[in-house]
Amino acid sequence: MAAPVLRGVRELMRRVDFAPIPRRHRHKKKWAATEPKFPASQLALQNFDMTYSVQFGDLWPSIRVSLLSEQKYGALVNNFAAWDHVNARLEQLGARDFVSEAISHGEPEHKSGHSATPSSACSPNLQCFTFARGDISRFPPARIGSLGVMDYYLMDAASLLPVLALGLQPGDIVLDLCAAPGGKTLALLQTFCCRNLAANDLSTSRTSRLQKILYNYVPQDIREGNQIRVTSWDGRKWGELEGDTYDRVQVEDLSHFRKLFTDTFCFFPSCHVGELVIPNLMANFGPMYFCKMHRLT
Repeated sequence: MAAPVLRGVRELMRRVDFAPIPRRHRHKKKWAATEPKFPASQLALQNFDMTYSVQFGDLWPSIRVSLLSEQKYGALVNNFAAWDHVNARLEQLGARDFVSEAISHGEPEHKSGHSATPSSACSPNLQCFTFARGDISRFPPARIGSLGVMDYYLMDAASLLPVLALGLQPGDIVLDLCAAPGGKTLALLQTFCCRNLAANDLSTSRTSRLQKILYNYVPQDIREGNQIRVTSWDGRKWGELEGDTYDRVQVEDLSHFRKLFTDTFCFFPSCHVGELVIPNLMANFGPMYFCKMHRLT
């Protein structure tokens, strides 16, 4: 009786030993009927190609390659830190302050009667270093300086253009409706023009990141004072909550900005309202659309 049982056990073990071990697949073969034929990323690129090749025409292949390449960043100098030492360190890396460079080139043309943007048309006190076109060097991570705050903030330099276009003046009350993750809000504070700044973003998780950036870059007395307010309200209803409170809102012509910063950014030439920075392999910033408005009444 024991012999047949042992033979049965050996047969079972032999089958188990030689049974093929199933491989692990991202999509199990027994569910092959539901396995996608194309990856989601490939389908997204196909939709991008169909949509944006019509809008951008011959520019789209360059934009597409740039979007798939490593993004380029600028270093926004933190004016709450020892900014003179920060500037010297960034210049040693071979970077340049594209804001002051563009404004210094634009002012002689303005004085000679040509159409250009004087420095007074841009928000003041902003310094942002970038590497030259075609230079893919990267900035080292920012570190805490001698004054207890981070030296500079790495951001898409195109995100600074809306802040520059605002043309802030001392004492302005400013609302940033899409404040997170925090680059533009930090830039607004660097101008030293905001008597009061409301930084709003509907996403509470994104405002948490904004709070962290303010903690790392802005001194405690300013963070805890009445100058900055962080909220997570629905921006579409802001007029009902605080109507007629904020300075600056009509669309202005910003074609002068295209001329002023053409050495740093690549602009889409067919924008009828506002300006659009498009990525380019030589200057991989953006995409960033911005326009300027003034209150009519």
